[in-house]
Amino acid sequence: MGHNFEEQTQKKFLNGTGNAPTQITNGVAPQPSISFVSPASVIMANLPTENTPLLSTPISHIEEGVHYSNERDCPSIWVIFKEELGVLTKYTLPIFTTHLFEFSFNIASIVAIGHISTTALAAATLAFMTASVSGYAIVQGLVSALDTLLPAAWTSSHPQLVGLWSQRMLVVTAATLIPVFFIWFNAESILLLLRQDPEVAHLAAVYLRWSTFGLPAYSFNCISRRYFQSQGLFAVPTKINLVVAPINALLNYFFVWGPEPVRIGFIGAPIATSISFNLISISSVIYGIFYVEKTAWHPISMRSFTGLGCLVKLGLAGVGQTASEWWSWELNNLAASLLGPAALATQSVLLISSSCTFQAPFALSLATSVRIGNLLGEKQARRAGVSAYAAIVLAIAISAIWSTMFISFRKSWAYIVNDDPEVVTLVASILPVVAMYQVFDGIAAVTSGVLRAQGRQLVGALLNLSGYYVIGIPFGVWLTFKMGMGLVGLWVGLTVSLIYCSVWGTYLCITTDWQKEVKKVSDRLAVENKNANEAEEDGSSRF
Repeated sequence: MGHNFEEQTQKKFLNGTGNAPTQITNGVAPQPSISFVSPASVIMANLPTENTPLLSTPISHIEEGVHYSNERDCPSIWVIFKEELGVLTKYTLPIFTTHLFEFSFNIASIVAIGHISTTALAAATLAFMTASVSGYAIVQGLVSALDTLLPAAWTSSHPQLVGLWSQRMLVVTAATLIPVFFIWFNAESILLLLRQDPEVAHLAAVYLRWSTFGLPAYSFNCISRRYFQSQGLFAVPTKINLVVAPINALLNYFFVWGPEPVRIGFIGAPIATSISFNLISISSVIYGIFYVEKTAWHPISMRSFTGLGCLVKLGLAGVGQTASEWWSWELNNLAASLLGPAALATQSVLLISSSCTFQAPFALSLATSVRIGNLLGEKQARRAGVSAYAAIVLAIAISAIWSTMFISFRKSWAYIVNDDPEVVTLVASILPVVAMYQVFDGIAAVTSGVLRAQGRQLVGALLNLSGYYVIGIPFGVWLTFKMGMGLVGLWVGLTVSLIYCSVWGTYLCITTDWQKEVKKVSDRLAVENKNANEAEEDGSSRF
């Protein structure tokens, strides 16, 4: 590919036809290269400055298999639809694998601690719930702003904004972690105020204190992952997690149950997880420095500490979109705990199952954000709209697979985690509702990804808040405690909330003015370009 492009470009220059093309006929833009530009007149006329992007249309590092890179060359919506199905599938698979490996970090800790004692397991579960609600959900929500900014920047004429916005997000998250640290270091008193068992609260607080060593790395990893993925480097986080995941499992074993010189018991699990998060961060930095082209990188400067308003605005809306969903689960778990041990054990089985299957539509939602953002940056409004429809169809297909699996194995599914006859029966009775839940959960996840690509996190937050807290949870609690439906009532309430979110999300995707979305991206990039020129005139320092 590179040889053909170079040959074509040399011919253009030798024939005096002008600048190098930004696209080639197979639909993949060229790799950054200026070494073949030989005529002196052309070089003098096109000398790059410090802020000049290395290429006018950066490439995706996954071979997309798109035959019509310019949507105007393809009159058929059906052809574009099939191409987008293929692209989204290629994007989703490595993201799904990455999240499965990361999900295994928590599973390894729970498995390791679960064999110490019931109290230790309860403390670790409580600590993880607290960490999710007060820390991880906040970080994920803030970083979702990058789903809007980075993909569009990468395919624009200013790909170095990918690096700049990533640096700015590091500043925003660093400031956000200060109150999170305060909560985690004072978790015991907070949990006691919430009437938790004193011994469990103490152990959970110990777990959280040791987990603080991994929180900055966790935040960095969320940002670096989007930095790579926006450039089409989906396999980079997957490779890193593939190496670190078994290391994490071994660390959990040795620290919690290993030989005397290295065994430290309960605190070994959070220490192992923190070390693993830091290993991912170090590996990401090394990979980014030595194995990735610097097209997306922006030199560190004072600009990294300015222009944070856009990130904060999108990030806070993203927190509302992400955290509202995470918090709804904790409320449902609290309600399930009031129904007795069997109901709580059943809820654990269903929650673990749904969390595992959710990784697939969640990966698709991230892939959708990247793909649509890239297309908006390329000003391909028509293809962006078709890609959104393709993502919804894929979500339905994936969810149908999970639903069929739950229905087919409903009578024996609980045995994976628990063999109590009452729990097995309860799980079997609720799984049909969970199967329906899967479909709307997948659609809602993908439409949320489309909204993030458009920078409409606030709309997503309002949908989730109204869907869960106004409709779903109150309805579920009413069914559970007033109508005597038990645990199934909570799941019916959750399903109703997701039906609401998915229907409205799909409607918003269908009625989107994609030309307007392209203009929003262009305007945003124009503002950043203006700021760059002003910074250059002011002689801002770089280091």
